[in-house]
Amino acid sequence: MRVAIIGGGPGGLYAAALLKRLDPSRQVTVWERNAPDDTFGFGVVLSDETLGGIEHADLQVYEALRQHFIRWDDIDIVHGDTRHTSSGHGFAALGRKRLLEILHTRCRNLGVDLRFRSEAPYPDWLAGTHDLVIAADGVGSATREAYAHVFRPHVTAHHCRYIWLATDFPFGAFRFEIAETEHGVMQLHGYPFAPDASTVIVEMQENVWRAAGFDELDTGESIDRCAKIFTDALRGRPLRSNKSAWTTFRTVTNERWSHGNVVLLGDAAHTAHFSIGSGTKLAVEDALVLAACVAEQPSLDKALTAYEEERKPVVASTQRAARASLEWFENLGLYLHQPPRQFAFNLLTRSRRVTHDNLRLRDARFTGAVEREFGCAPGTPPMFTPFRLRGLTLRNRVVVSPMDMYSAVDGVPGDFHLVHLGARALGGAGLVMTEMVCVSADGRITPGCTGLYTGRQAESWRRITDFVHTRSPGTAIGVQLGHSGRKGSTRLMWEGMDEPLPDGNWPLVAASPLPYRPGSQTPRELTRAQLTDIREQFTSAAGRAARAGFDLLELHCAHGYLLSGFLSPLTNHRTDAYGGSLEKRLRFPLEVFDAIRAVWPEERPMTVRISATDWAEGGNTAEDAVAVARAFAAHGADAIDVSTGQVVADEHPEFGRSYQTPYADRIRNSVGVPVIAVGAISSWDDVNSLILAGRTDLCALARPHLYDPHWTLHAAAEQGYDGPGVVWPAPYRAGSRPPRTGRTDGPKPRLTLGT
Repeated sequence: MRVAIIGGGPGGLYAAALLKRLDPSRQVTVWERNAPDDTFGFGVVLSDETLGGIEHADLQVYEALRQHFIRWDDIDIVHGDTRHTSSGHGFAALGRKRLLEILHTRCRNLGVDLRFRSEAPYPDWLAGTHDLVIAADGVGSATREAYAHVFRPHVTAHHCRYIWLATDFPFGAFRFEIAETEHGVMQLHGYPFAPDASTVIVEMQENVWRAAGFDELDTGESIDRCAKIFTDALRGRPLRSNKSAWTTFRTVTNERWSHGNVVLLGDAAHTAHFSIGSGTKLAVEDALVLAACVAEQPSLDKALTAYEEERKPVVASTQRAARASLEWFENLGLYLHQPPRQFAFNLLTRSRRVTHDNLRLRDARFTGAVEREFGCAPGTPPMFTPFRLRGLTLRNRVVVSPMDMYSAVDGVPGDFHLVHLGARALGGAGLVMTEMVCVSADGRITPGCTGLYTGRQAESWRRITDFVHTRSPGTAIGVQLGHSGRKGSTRLMWEGMDEPLPDGNWPLVAASPLPYRPGSQTPRELTRAQLTDIREQFTSAAGRAARAGFDLLELHCAHGYLLSGFLSPLTNHRTDAYGGSLEKRLRFPLEVFDAIRAVWPEERPMTVRISATDWAEGGNTAEDAVAVARAFAAHGADAIDVSTGQVVADEHPEFGRSYQTPYADRIRNSVGVPVIAVGAISSWDDVNSLILAGRTDLCALARPHLYDPHWTLHAAAEQGYDGPGVVWPAPYRAGSRPPRTGRTDGPKPRLTLGT
């Protein structure tokens, strides 16, 4: 096998060494356009997981690296005159030049042909003259661009400027320092990589960078300015450059990673923001998996397919974490009002990979101090602290999210709803929400949707609220009122979600006469008189909800239903007073809110669910969501329930763990209104982390409560909590201890070659 590697960075060199070591008969050639000792940046951080993979795959490389590692456990967060330290994290770093020297030596000893100061031949020529071509040519990969029609890359530029520098002394910890200057917020990321040196990255938003005049300074002047701004962190010492320049981070993704015998590796295939230290780590892990797949699979095609299938999910997960971290620093100014310890906890958990529970394992002292500052009683996890909305005090922060059950007859909730909602009320959540309850027969989504437009429906709901209040005292139950708009008259979800009924359809109305998707019924545009009628339907339903005994009312202005359809420019094309600018698009939803608030009991809270982004070009954005939330808060909304999407059929959501929570976070910390976070929150650890970091006030979970109606009780048992924040029903107390589980063994090393 003849192997060509384009790019002599850590990923390309390590792939070369592994492939040659696995089969010494291979001819492996690395083309690197720079000299051997040329490199950008300074220190490289590697995780214990990555080092473990290196140790098992090539002990010689591992031992050479180990001799030069700088190790430390602490993270310092410095803001103003306050420094907080969190311990137990475990970092290892070394100089990038040293890393390259080790890999150069290993490659030469194995017989790899290293060609420095040499531009690689054109990829087509390499592909025709070699069996395998590895494109490890970085974020600006020419190979990727040559085959862009196959790889289909997407490059996203972000909003901060940063510069990569160094100083000639070692920090004692991974240091994050925040500087509030007259021009705006700036931050320093620093860590040691040698006994006498540290990496220093200075970062700030583009507008701050320009306001401070950095756009008009040369590199030397920029470095001097940065040293003065962070003089305390640097102990008055200067900063130095290594081909440093201000730049913006670019996130690279590719739909495919291979084309014939050409495969992408490292930054050519993907990038992850430096704030979680993953660029070199990902490249080295790519090399490990690629070499293993080539050794394991019977053909190159299968090897490259296996490599992509194994690495893509791992990289996607890392990129989601990196994106969360990047956006946290981009929006750093939102959190400067937080108490210092909460701010530090928020920073540490920004990527959602470090959580409350594992931070407590690493540093119980620090985490305990954050909990006490937050107001947690001794032994009380954050999720089991109470929260007050108007006259209602919730005993914990868990909400059973509204979930359509499509199981009503003529809008009447029956035994199924009693058992469904009753079981979840017994399961310990602080607040149980109904599904979207429709305000008219024509406002239903499906024939199986519940309503509150008749007295019989209200009586049936009263049966359910009485059960909750009697059998699960301390649990609140809320009703979500809505109107389907253009998404109505469809089949039950399991018969074909959003598919029109085969017969028995009812007429639809909406802000504008736009069908939800091809084949959907086209709604009629609402007239002024019809708007008045619908507003009265909402107020009548709210009155019935109050008499039925609900503790809280939520107005559904999300997911493309009627009121959401007014809010989005993609679904509201009106030219009257209810369309056009966001202020005008808000008019009817606010009128409905005000009308309900006027009849809803004063002491009972009202919330509003919104779609914080349409996930579609030209639709509402996160900035629009802040404005929408601010408007509802000004009209008296007690909290904003922050969901996303489902407004248009051709949306492109960015799914992932807790993927919607950044929108709730932004609204909470921009508007100052309480929020309910939703969206792939699946563990009690996530709930504790989000609440303690100040990103949300309540967490709504849907699918976890379908999987486990007693999710909150079990969360308490698993955390060893037995207090007022959750109460086991007397008949269930015998089950309040988690059952024992069997032992599980960890995964074996991905590639083991020994010495």
